Amino acid sequence: MASAREMRLRIRSVGNIAQVTRALEAVSASKVRRAQAAVQASRDYARRVVAVMQRLGGHSGGATHPLLVPRESVENVGLALVSSDRGLAGAYNMNITRAALAFAQQKTQPVRWVTVGQKGRDLVYVRGANIASDFRSFRGSPTFAEVTPIARVLLDDFLGGTVDEVYVAYTDYVNTLRQITRVERLLPLAPELPVEKDGGAEKTAAGGAPVGYTFEPEPEELLGAILPRFTQVQVFQAVLESLASEHSARMVAMRNATDNANELSSALRLAYNKARQLAITSDLLDIAGGAEALRQAA
Repeated sequence: MASAREMRLRIRSVGNIAQVTRALEAVSASKVRRAQAAVQASRDYARRVVAVMQRLGGHSGGATHPLLVPRESVENVGLALVSSDRGLAGAYNMNITRAALAFAQQKTQPVRWVTVGQKGRDLVYVRGANIASDFRSFRGSPTFAEVTPIARVLLDDFLGGTVDEVYVAYTDYVNTLRQITRVERLLPLAPELPVEKDGGAEKTAAGGAPVGYTFEPEPEELLGAILPRFTQVQVFQAVLESLASEHSARMVAMRNATDNANELSSALRLAYNKARQLAITSDLLDIAGGAEALRQAA
């Protein structure tokens, strides 16, 4: 059994760790609130951008754009991995990295990686990943301009023919206790014309003809302006979702660490008190035994 001094040192060490994890939990809790507000504020905008892109792609009158045209043969695949620069976030980084690596192993084509965050970069690097570009993660709530360079690298690789498909691996924020890892295709875009039905019949214009759109300027010019922007919005939303998930995972991990440290401290104090009581009892027995020996000798 450890000595009383050693146990006091362990109790003090565990208490110091609990103070650190409690402080990290408080910091993450404040960041989570800001990240949640940023995600909720941008989700509606991202959904509406998707709806606009789908309608433009479906009613473009045969106009095409390089971002909409699938390649005849896929020879190289681009994959953007969004992780964090710091640990102490539970299994957050490992889960998204494992999902990205599993996706890359399923592909028969070479994968060209674009990493956001040091933890994900280090994990895929030791596994021999071909990392073409590396970006640091964002400590606070990033602006759209700060995330745009990531989307620009992905767009340039696709439009330049370096890769034929682009995917993004990120963590979708659901709530504080639940985050979902996702690997979704980013390029080429897949516009679909949403069809609304009412009683089995498609909704059309008053004259019975399908609803049409008049483009100003021309569809090619309009698609050329909005499609890159749409890609940037998708990357921006993925980064915001990942940041909210990271702070939530870290807050929960630090809360669990604090609870475990408190439980360990309580167990150590109980063991220390038992050992101290045992030592006091042993000393009392020695004193009583010595007094009895002296009485009998007298």
